[in-house]
This record gives sequence, structure tokens and C-alpha cells, in this order.
Amino acid sequence: MTVTIKDVAKEAGVSAATVSRVLNNSGYVYEDTRKAVMEAINHLQYKPNEVARSLYKRTSKLIGLVLPDITNPFFPALARGVEDKLQQLGYRVIFGNTDGDATKEMDYIDTFLQHNVVGLIASVDRLHHEVLTNLRVPVVTVDRTTEELPAVYADHKSGGRLAAEKLVRSACEKIVVLRGPQDAKPLYDRFQSATQYLSENNVSFHYLDCQLSFEDGRQKAKELFDQFPDTDGIIACNDLVAAAVLHEAVTRGISVPTDLQVIGYDNITISEIVHPSLTTIHQPTYEMGMKAAEMIIKLISKEKLNTIHEQLPVFIKERNSTVNGGI
Repeated sequence: MTVTIKDVAKEAGVSAATVSRVLNNSGYVYEDTRKAVMEAINHLQYKPNEVARSLYKRTSKLIGLVLPDITNPFFPALARGVEDKLQQLGYRVIFGNTDGDATKEMDYIDTFLQHNVVGLIASVDRLHHEVLTNLRVPVVTVDRTTEELPAVYADHKSGGRLAAEKLVRSACEKIVVLRGPQDAKPLYDRFQSATQYLSENNVSFHYLDCQLSFEDGRQKAKELFDQFPDTDGIIACNDLVAAAVLHEAVTRGISVPTDLQVIGYDNITISEIVHPSLTTIHQPTYEMGMKAAEMIIKLISKEKLNTIHEQLPVFIKERNSTVNGGI
């Protein structure tokens, strides 16, 4: 059963208003009374409702977190980094999943502001950044960038290049790039960097547009193998799509990595357990979340940021979907 402020008041033999004054450190309370209230709180293990307190005090320890797709394993890892760091610093997270929809995005932001969040961390596409630039609370973007807002993100240009370099070094000559939605700058940067490297090295390539889900990846994989049956290398926009490609390749009897090599992106858990295990570009997802949390708390505390854009490094994690993998 949930313990309420009235339960605490009854246990301590005081009014609910007195308990409120103790909790909020407002107004005069006799020391003996304060002690009795604190003993009742400890005995009943009462935990104040942070949202209710924020509505009363017009301030809070709440941070809003806006993410585009919680079904993509990349984002729970990011959210965990945010939550763990904020909890260390005495803050709490309230969360909204937008599905990349600007209307849902605004609905969540309005709700967060009504609950008096003191800061917002958001991963939204660049076309949506205008909704964040004029809020009354500090904003940090994560895994997305815009010139106006502080941001934490990975080095996606290096990531795209690393993927292309690996396939070229592994003697792939007919490569297909499954590029993700191009209104998301990280995906655009990966694609541009990879294809630029392939062009510079005179390697033949094609590309297909693809969403970031396993379901769309499976459909695109069917189209890919039908249109380009002699493909010997694939760069996928994320690990879910790469897993779908591996599934379709196995279904068609294509040997990986002997006849086809596949590289994913993100290094989520699934990349280790698919068969064959997936070579992928690792980005420090959890650390990005922690960095974003640190940055938002500095902004809330009016501390000066050393830089408003913090870029974290990536590296290639070689496994068995490419030759000489499993390193």
C-alpha cells in the first residue's frame, strides 16, 4: 500500500500541513516536531511524490527524455546511461517515445513542461529541432546535432569510413549500402562517408533506402538479393537491418562470409548472438547517455560548458560476418 503524507501526519501526531513544511523546509517548525515527522517518514518508508512536489513548488528534480524509438535496442542503452548518471546526481527521468513524429514530440514536451522539468534531453531528427530552441529549460540533444543546441554524439563519419575500409580490404568488389532515413544526421554522415571512400577507391556500389527496423530490413534484403544477386559486401544502417540481411542470406543458401560479407552499426547485443556473429561499428551508446546527463546538469546549475558539442569515438568490432573476423 502506498504511504501518503496523511499517513505520516497521523503517525507523527501532526497535521499534513506540518509534514509538508518539514518536507519542503518552508515555514517554522519546532525541532521536536520536525524530529517526530522525520521519524515517522523513516518508520513508514514514505517517499514524496516528485511530480506532486514539483507542481506545488514550481521546480523539481525531473529531467525529460525524448527518444524516437524505444523498440530499437540502441535507445534503451542510451536511456540507461542517462538514467544512471542522473540518479547519481539526485535527479529523476520521465520519458517519452515519439516514433519520430513531430506532433508526439511536442505533446511530450508540453507534458514535461507542465510537470516542471528542469531540463530536457532529446534525440530528434534535425527537421524537428525548431521545437527545442526556444524552450524555457535547458536542452541537450543526444545522437543528433544542430548548431544551436548542446549535443553529445558519436563520430559517424569515421564509422562509415571504417565500414567501407573493412569491405575494401577484404576484397569486396560489388557492395550495397543500406542507408537509413536521411533526415537523421548521423545516418546521413555514415552513408556519405562510406560512399565517398568507395568512390575514391573505384569500388562499384549501389544503395537502397531502408528504415531502421528488422521488418523493413528483411524486406529490403529480399529486394537487394533480387536486384543485385552478385553482391559480395553489404553495409547496413544498423545492426537490426544487418541481422535481417544475415537471416535472408542464410535462407537463400548464401555463405557468409565466404560469398557475402556484412557489416552493421551500433554493436547492440544482438550482433553477438546472430549467426554468424556480426561485424559492426561500435559506438559508445551508454557513455553518450551519461555524457548528455552530465551536460544537462551543468546547464541547470549555470556552469559553463567546455564545449557545446561533444563527439565520442567509434571503432570496428570484427566478428564472423566478415573475413578475418572474430578478432
